Amino acid sequence: MTKLVPGVVAALGVALLVPLSAVAAQPFPDPVADASLAATKGSETAVLAGGCFWGVEAVFDHLKGVKNVVAGFSGGSKSTAHYETVSTGRTGHAESVKITYDPSRVTYGQLLKIFFSVAHDPTELNRQGPDEGTQYRSAIFYENAEQKKVAEAYIQQLNQSHVFRRPIVTQVTPFQSFYAAESYHQNFVEKNPTYPYVVYNDLPKLGHLKKEYPNLYRR
Repeated sequence: MTKLVPGVVAALGVALLVPLSAVAAQPFPDPVADASLAATKGSETAVLAGGCFWGVEAVFDHLKGVKNVVAGFSGGSKSTAHYETVSTGRTGHAESVKITYDPSRVTYGQLLKIFFSVAHDPTELNRQGPDEGTQYRSAIFYENAEQKKVAEAYIQQLNQSHVFRRPIVTQVTPFQSFYAAESYHQNFVEKNPTYPYVVYNDLPKLGHLKKEYPNLYRR
């Protein structure tokens, strides 16, 4: 994430405070192709990339049915899975989150609905807000055939419905590995609610989640 001085933050804040719903041309639909809720409790994982992992982690931390969220890196090798190295944009990694969830409480498709409508803008190529580079790309790292099917079908559904004013550029790619980021990146929004970047880029996402999806929001 870009290091911002107060003056720059203030200048960017006007644009960044616009909720993601303003980017969409119409309300978000549920995914047509999605698995039903599981009959019994369990644990499954989803790995998603949508710009700076601070805000994406915070959004899913407040989603019912999610057990744990870890900020980290996916798409590159273990030897380069370090924040300063990933920040060069030359490692193949994307800042990502690994979400562990209970499929009896929330489906993979519902996670993707929040990913597309709240967590980030999937029409921005290799950037999110003030952050630029391939490490900030939008990506879904699917772990099995069902996740791939749901992801590809939902992207096609959203594009065909013109939910966004621009085409979705999210990559749907096979999961290979995930490496947790340094400890100071974990739960960053919760620990630093007054940090300027968080105030202007991440807290509005939580407000949007709470307002638009009160049935899925948890404190």
